[in-house]
Amino acid sequence: MHATLIVPAPFATVSGGYAYDRRIVAGLRADGHTIDVRELAQGEAALPAGTIPVIDGLALRAFSGQEDALRARRAVALIHHPTAMETGLDDARREVLRAVERRLLPCCARVIATSAATAEQLAAEFGVAPERIAVVVPGTDDAPRSAGSGGPGCHVLSVGALVPRKGHDLLLRALARLFDLDWRLTIVGTPARDPAHAHGLAALADELRIAQRVTFAGEVDDAALDALWRRADLFALATHWEGYGMAVAEALKRGVPVTVTQGGAAGALVTLESGLVCAPGDQDQLSKSLRRIIFGDALRRDMAEAAWRIGRTLPDWPTQARAFAAALED
Repeated sequence: MHATLIVPAPFATVSGGYAYDRRIVAGLRADGHTIDVRELAQGEAALPAGTIPVIDGLALRAFSGQEDALRARRAVALIHHPTAMETGLDDARREVLRAVERRLLPCCARVIATSAATAEQLAAEFGVAPERIAVVVPGTDDAPRSAGSGGPGCHVLSVGALVPRKGHDLLLRALARLFDLDWRLTIVGTPARDPAHAHGLAALADELRIAQRVTFAGEVDDAALDALWRRADLFALATHWEGYGMAVAEALKRGVPVTVTQGGAAGALVTLESGLVCAPGDQDQLSKSLRRIIFGDALRRDMAEAAWRIGRTLPDWPTQARAFAAALED
């Protein structure tokens, strides 16, 4: 099979979506497929000849006006989550993005979604026929079980770019209420995608008088992130929407209990035994859930054991690369 993945430049961008793309490309190549990657410069949009065009959802709107070409080339769209679902957009911008996706997605011969929740939304709100949607969730790597911080207190880890959709402001406000508990928070995520929002988060931590408990680690390499996972007692994410929730899967894979908001597919992997799932935007519920787990050492240990068991059942990347190839060849 010969396919070309089309993404906005640069392909090395640090994000869950780009990480998925890179791992799928590597897996397909390892299985003997010819996979090219085309990084679109601004204003550039062309479908390559002699190959299956696979367009990452972030690049899809660049092909507005090329609906006939998308149909003729039997293009495939790879959707982590619709761009219209991004938090922080004004209503006018959201409707523009929604209209573009509603127009272009039905022109694709196949749409690959990274979660069942995203697939359902594509069918219900974006006019994609269910029979043309394939779900290929992210894989996971084998990882050592997290030992935890060893105390005192609870080390909370959150992983996600510093953008409004990730809800880090909600997490900060929820934790600020727990002034009587011993906790520390590390947020791993690039500030580059929305510097103004990132600056606002640091200012919010100061305003809430928790800055001394919060570390904004920024973008870190694999070794540094692995070290943070090893010391994590709890993973928390107050996201408004996730196409899948790769960081949640990573937490479970390492046996770290989870507190998340049910934004999109973020809470789909979490059971009552392995963590707590709250309504998106519900600061009160999130704060109460965090209190319960941070205060309850025994509860955290039980949830960590359940998380470890669930993590053993998650698919690996080679398996998911083969599923992706099957979706392209179907």
